[in-house]
Amino acid sequence: MLVPGRIIGDAQNAGTVMKHWRIDDIAWDRFEAAKAAPEIVPLIKAASLVERNGREYAAYLCRVFANDDAMCDAVRQWAEEEVQHGNALAKWAQLADPKWDFQAARARFNAGYQLPHDTEGSIRGSRTGELIARCMVETGTSSYYTALGDACQEPVLKQLCRHIAADEFRHYKLFYDHMRRYQAQEHIGPARRVMIAAGRIGEGEDDELAYAYYCANEPESEPYVRTRCSAAYLSVAMRYYQFGHIQRGMGMTLKAVGLPTQGRFPAAAARMAWWLLDWRRARLSRLLTVRSPATASA
Repeated sequence: MLVPGRIIGDAQNAGTVMKHWRIDDIAWDRFEAAKAAPEIVPLIKAASLVERNGREYAAYLCRVFANDDAMCDAVRQWAEEEVQHGNALAKWAQLADPKWDFQAARARFNAGYQLPHDTEGSIRGSRTGELIARCMVETGTSSYYTALGDACQEPVLKQLCRHIAADEFRHYKLFYDHMRRYQAQEHIGPARRVMIAAGRIGEGEDDELAYAYYCANEPESEPYVRTRCSAAYLSVAMRYYQFGHIQRGMGMTLKAVGLPTQGRFPAAAARMAWWLLDWRRARLSRLLTVRSPATASA
């Protein structure tokens, strides 16, 4: 059973005790192959590679927060939960597709995608900015796994998605508490906070997820085309969102950047985000018509 961790929010002890589920807690024997929707399996394969990369992110964050022991301790524990997510998702994907080689896909992904290793400071310009960006990631993942868990019919994946979504909500709270602590020192203006959040949200179509989809689902003989792989992943993933998922995600986003979460403005922002999601779905469907050179010459 999932047991939410206790969040310690004061400036001296901001951190988290993360007591949570383990892979053996998942009812793997309840897996029903007939209910594993074929269009979901490639998404889970790709997600397993990204989640499994948690320790790489922890190494980067611990360089950014090098003199903050509480933050680094929390980040290392966070990374272990992310690694567990990746391993659990990979195990489900291998049940759905026994021929899939997770370790081979992971080796391809790690060889071709690298996080920045040559920086000591945050690529967001400040520690507050780094934590806002992390809040955006956790907002996106918690919303995504909630939406997927609500939509899927396969009982093991449904259980797994709900566990992961709950973890990601806790992770958001972890990074949000630390962000408030640093914001009290750095005083990042509201416009800059919004720009950081918007920039990180826009990175949802960057190389990491697209390359993970490529490594998880396409042969090495097929050339990597970022736009095609990104569209292949997102055009399916976005089908599962309902307005309530977007509304909750928008509330988390506004909270992270210090804007009101009640009233007409957040309601209008959620409706705009829902409209934008529909627009992106249509755009990504069009991008799927882009063929790789190998396919075009066939």
